[in-house]
Parts: sequence; C-alpha cells; structure tokens
Amino acid sequence: MTNQRFSVEFDRRTVGIAVRVPGGFMFYASDKRFDEMDGRLFRRARAIERELKTVDQKKWKHNRPQRSAFAG
Repeated sequence: MTNQRFSVEFDRRTVGIAVRVPGGFMFYASDKRFDEMDGRLFRRARAIERELKTVDQKKWKHNRPQRSAFAG
C-alpha cells in the first residue's frame, strides 16, 4: 500500500495532516481549535472536512458574545 498523507486546510489555513491507514484516514491536528479531533480515524477524507466544520461551528457558537434581551 502506498503511504498517502496530505495537509488538511480549513478556512485557508493548515490545521493538520491526514494519513491513509487501514480503514480510512488518521487526522493529526496542528491547530488547537481542532485538538478534539487529533488521532481520530475517519473512514473518508470528506468526513474530516465535515467534522472540521462541525467543530468550528460549535466553538464559534460557544464563544460568541451573548446579546442581552434587554437592549438599552
């Protein structure tokens, strides 16, 4: 089997690498925003892309400034 690996980009920045292993791709994060994905196996490269979006949206939503219901 050929050793396949490629850099993974998100929002025009390199956020990690993916390495082809039996069963899919192992993701190694180089950006702290995606540490929770580090070392996870993904069956397809597209699954990494979807998870990056999910993690980013979750963090953005969690860190978004709260707006008061009582604007003055």
